Amino acid sequence: MLLPALYISLISVHPGLLPTDMALSIAATREAVPFPPVVEAFLMVLTMELLQEAGLRLPSPIGQTIGIVGGLVIGDAAVSAGVVSPIMVIVIGLTAISAFATPSFSIGVSFRLLRLGFMIAAAILGLYGIILVYIMVMIHMVNLKSFGIPYTTPFAPTRVRDWKDLVLRAPMTFLMRRPKFMETEAIDSVKKR
Repeated sequence: MLLPALYISLISVHPGLLPTDMALSIAATREAVPFPPVVEAFLMVLTMELLQEAGLRLPSPIGQTIGIVGGLVIGDAAVSAGVVSPIMVIVIGLTAISAFATPSFSIGVSFRLLRLGFMIAAAILGLYGIILVYIMVMIHMVNLKSFGIPYTTPFAPTRVRDWKDLVLRAPMTFLMRRPKFMETEAIDSVKKR
C-alpha cells in the first residue's frame, strides 16, 4: 500500500535520502521520461487497476494469464516508449503482487483507496505527508468499534494481559481467563456476588 507513495516521495521530494549511486542510477533511467514521478505513478497504478479488474471478469485461468501477460507486455511497452521508468514498473509490479495477499475483495478496495490517498500526500508533502495520512488512518481505526468492542483491541486500549494469544498462541495453561474485552455484564455481575 505504501510502496508507490514511498517512490513518489523519495524521487520527487526527498532525493537526498537515497544513496548517491542509487539516485544517479534512478535519474539516468528517468532521463527520457516526460512526466513527473507522481503522474508516472498514477498512470501505472491506473493501468494495474484496469488489468486487475479485467482479470477478475474473465474465467479464472484466462484472467490470471491476462493479468500477468498484460502487465508484462504493457510494462515493457511503456518503458520502451519512454512513458515510465523501469524502476516504476518494478514498484508497481511489487505492489500488484502484494495486493494478491489480501484475502478479501473489500479489504483490497480499501487498500486501493488508501494507496491513492498516500500517493497524493506523498506528492504534496513527501514522507511527512505519508506519516500524516498514516496517523489519520490509525486515529480512524482506533475510533472504530465492532459489536461494541474497539477495533484495535488489545493494542488500543492497551491491555497487556490480553496479548498472550495475539500473535502466537500461548500454551493452554496461560489461557484460563477470557480476554478483558470479551467479558460480558453477566460474568461481571457473577464476579461481584
